[in-house]
Amino acid sequence: MRIKEVKQGALAALKNRWGFAVLLTFVTYLIAAGIPGLIDFLINGFPSGSETEYSQSTLANIVSLLLVPLFFSYYWVLLRLVRGESVRVGNVFDSFSSAGLYFRTLGLYLLTIIYTVLWSILLIIPGIIKSLAYSQAYYVFRDNPDYSVNQSITESRRLMNGYKWTYFLLLLSFISWGILSIITLGIGLLWLVPYVTTSLGVFYEKLKANETEVAE
Repeated sequence: MRIKEVKQGALAALKNRWGFAVLLTFVTYLIAAGIPGLIDFLINGFPSGSETEYSQSTLANIVSLLLVPLFFSYYWVLLRLVRGESVRVGNVFDSFSSAGLYFRTLGLYLLTIIYTVLWSILLIIPGIIKSLAYSQAYYVFRDNPDYSVNQSITESRRLMNGYKWTYFLLLLSFISWGILSIITLGIGLLWLVPYVTTSLGVFYEKLKANETEVAE
């Protein structure tokens, strides 16, 4: 798998859909950052550094955690874009469509974090390696709704066998774009984030395609 081909695939998927991708990104991050921020402001007002303020800020952090499934849906929408499916901005709320899906999605996130942290306790490098191994779990979960959270993580590890370094290099290839986005006061992130996320979707599709070729 070549990184150049992955990024070209992402650009092809985003062709004539950049406006949609930017709007999707804006809505997702506005909700994910805006709601906790608004709660924090309504409770605390302007920061004063008091102990009460700290405990109340914890409430905003809990709300942020509860909104994590929103990012799963964001990834899934752009994966569907890669597949040429019809999508709309409202699909970013798909992970909230049922209580079962929502809590399983949140559980998947928490379990991957727990596993990664446990490996990181040993050394930093094993933690990074495991986070790469678990990176496809969100996509596996989406494509296999009958899978348990642990099954999704296990399948991700299997898919990423031999591809973790390529995935790591793919992420590194966006660093220069990230720096440029920061220079634009973050505005460039509205284009960079969907570009990166769509590239990750293409990567997942290529992983599955490679697996099919090997099986044949």
